[in-house]
Amino acid sequence: MQVRENTSKRVVFFGSDAICLPALNWLKAKHLESLDWLAIISQPDRRQGRGQRKLPNPVAEFAQKHGIPLLQPEKPGSDLADWLVSNRVDIAFVMAYGHFIGRDLREAPTLGMFNFHASILPKYRGASPIESAIASGEKRTGVSLMEVDAKMDSGAVSHIEYVPIADQVEASSMRSQLGLAVVAILEACFEKLCRGQLVFKAQDEGEATYCRKLSKADGLIDFNLSSESIFNRWRAFTSWPTSYCYHGEQRIKVGSMRMVEPSAHLLQVVGKPGTVHLQENRFFVKTGDGWIELMELQRPGGKLLSIAEFLRGYRLDSQALLHGGSGEPLVRSN
Repeated sequence: MQVRENTSKRVVFFGSDAICLPALNWLKAKHLESLDWLAIISQPDRRQGRGQRKLPNPVAEFAQKHGIPLLQPEKPGSDLADWLVSNRVDIAFVMAYGHFIGRDLREAPTLGMFNFHASILPKYRGASPIESAIASGEKRTGVSLMEVDAKMDSGAVSHIEYVPIADQVEASSMRSQLGLAVVAILEACFEKLCRGQLVFKAQDEGEATYCRKLSKADGLIDFNLSSESIFNRWRAFTSWPTSYCYHGEQRIKVGSMRMVEPSAHLLQVVGKPGTVHLQENRFFVKTGDGWIELMELQRPGGKLLSIAEFLRGYRLDSQALLHGGSGEPLVRSN
């Protein structure tokens, strides 16, 4: 009897964020069929929540739940590269891992190391591509399958799965959609990748843009911006760092907002950006080019409340002034 040759590929996955879960579930379904899943490499457990207990991230949790070997080096280096070589790893996938990957690691897999980057490369290279695309008012984004290179997100690209950005979509929903887009890439490309038949094309460096890591300060609303820019930044930051402003020394979190067409009444109201106008339990704030309506507010230690509920417990009148930040750019060109 003729014995069928084992053509499965030895695969590892580097990742630390929930956006990886659809791809991990797809790869799990392929396990023992066309891949031999050797390990998941993820960030070490970190202290989280009010109790500051050490907890695994969603990818590490996935590995533990499904009995997949889990490696969590504090800093991936030569020891991990030696492990990849000694275990004859063919393919390494990377997504939202959170560590720089050095040359010895990149060159360890025999067929290569490939990253799923959540943008339409060469745009939005860097740490916050999803949030930055939404905050910039983009109408579509996507996931790019690229070779991992020495320079951040600069490797040659084989496939891009495009995803529209709806006008009202928030970052958390967008992350879910982009996680599913990785599955579409795997379905289209995995077998060709295993056979070394995928064609990768160098990125146009002249078109490259970079998005930085977000900070808490990015959530401080700049009311000098246009209403559309403020709204886009709010929906980009709903998960983190959220949006907030100050009334005097009082920090106020903005739970939800919406853009409004200025009524004849609003057009008659004067004031500089940040000026409040109250109208029948509706809360409008002057922006750089018009008005925005705040729908839910929260004081430190309090609950997120509707405007009517918030104003019952917090004294604030029309013509009050809200203070914000400087709206630092999230994206720079090459």
